[in-house]
Amino acid sequence: MDFKIQVTELKDLRQAPADALLLLVGEGTEPASLGKALGGLLTQALADGDLAYKAGRCLYLHKPAGVKAPRVVFAATTGDSPKALRAALQAGLAQLKAGGARHLLVASALAAPLNAAQAQALVGAASDALYTYRHTKPSAAAAPKLQRISLACGVANTAAVRDGLHLGEAIAAGAAVARECANRPGNHATPSHLADEARRLGKAHGFEVQVLGRKEVEKLGMGCFLAVAQGSAQPLKFIVMQYHGAAKAAAPVVLVGKGITFDTGGISLKPAAEMDEMKFDMGGAASVLGTFRAVAQMKPKINLVGLIPSCENMPGGTAVKPGDVVTSMSGQTVEILNTDAEGRLILCDALTYAERFKPAAVVDIATLTGACVIALGHHRSGLFSPDDALASELERAGQAGLDPCWRMPLDEEYDEGLKSNFADMANVGPRAGGAVTAAMFLKRYTAKYPWAHLDIAGSAWKSGAAKGATGRPVPLLTHFVLGRAA
Repeated sequence: MDFKIQVTELKDLRQAPADALLLLVGEGTEPASLGKALGGLLTQALADGDLAYKAGRCLYLHKPAGVKAPRVVFAATTGDSPKALRAALQAGLAQLKAGGARHLLVASALAAPLNAAQAQALVGAASDALYTYRHTKPSAAAAPKLQRISLACGVANTAAVRDGLHLGEAIAAGAAVARECANRPGNHATPSHLADEARRLGKAHGFEVQVLGRKEVEKLGMGCFLAVAQGSAQPLKFIVMQYHGAAKAAAPVVLVGKGITFDTGGISLKPAAEMDEMKFDMGGAASVLGTFRAVAQMKPKINLVGLIPSCENMPGGTAVKPGDVVTSMSGQTVEILNTDAEGRLILCDALTYAERFKPAAVVDIATLTGACVIALGHHRSGLFSPDDALASELERAGQAGLDPCWRMPLDEEYDEGLKSNFADMANVGPRAGGAVTAAMFLKRYTAKYPWAHLDIAGSAWKSGAAKGATGRPVPLLTHFVLGRAA
């Protein structure tokens, strides 16, 4: 993160020793509780129609009389839920982040005191609002002037708020890792770069990293993964990360992240429009790296394994062709009818590799299908699992992390679409229900453990003027892992 955040027990907001004061206000706010100066400003703003208790409404005041802070922002919220407070803080920060403030004090003027979940949400909002990509744009992306945020709270709830900030900071740091990896262009964020980043994180945060190359992958018999990688000059990498927080005999949770660092579609070439966004096709891998960063900071008592099969999907004389049949690590054969359905091919071999850890649960994360974007848009990730208990855990984790998912079907009838005359299965089915048939393909490799699949094609990045990675689903995955540890 580019800023530091701390708790303060300041009682008189008028005397806040900060460059800016951001007040969260709503229906439960009593203007008189803010003192004569701030309460009078709020009352007048509401009366004049310059502010209303509606989502997204803010009022910026410069050097108001009777207040030490030279900048004051009233940010309206429609309730006191973490989601509502996050939206209000994001709107308020938009009024300040381009200005000259270096130290911001955030305070809630709502009826109930802040709690841990709200504090966590506020850290996430600040991290999202202040994140700036600058790796390949150094001249135009100066660091925000805002470097320090203080969160005011009462003495009685200071411990809970500090706990919320601690978790929020870990998740924000993990999401920043995921965003930074995914935002880098394909000529920078190669499979080798992902491997180097995993090693760097492991060394800095105390978890083991092993990187397998082509020879090791060939020895393992990962024919599907090898088929996808064979068209690229960039060497493939299979990254194995292990965090040991519990007894050695305790079954680990395994996270498997799709790491296609650029996806042209291969011989089944994608259209040129928006193909640049296929650098984001390693969003699953980025989220696993980010989750390891967050989990290592929280140090839960759990064993966690991360598997990242990473390569490019390129056309060329050596590229896999539509109709080719390859043999997966599981021994099952696959007819590759569409080379642009490559994510499931690298994941299926990683899911088979996961068996050796005798896992308590396996979750794969992938920007897998455009069909999931059509089904769910960009708000919720798609969740697929035949295990009701595991699916419920992931749904709760998404709610707690403000990183929601939605469970999709896995009825056996969808499996009919993967039949092939020339192999055990085809890698694609009919266009209709494409997100489901992709999950059904993966399901064929997961019989030996509880399994869930997150399709994040709609949530891992944004297009348009705000183009860039979101860092999702690091919050969901971190809450899931911590929930398992608890």
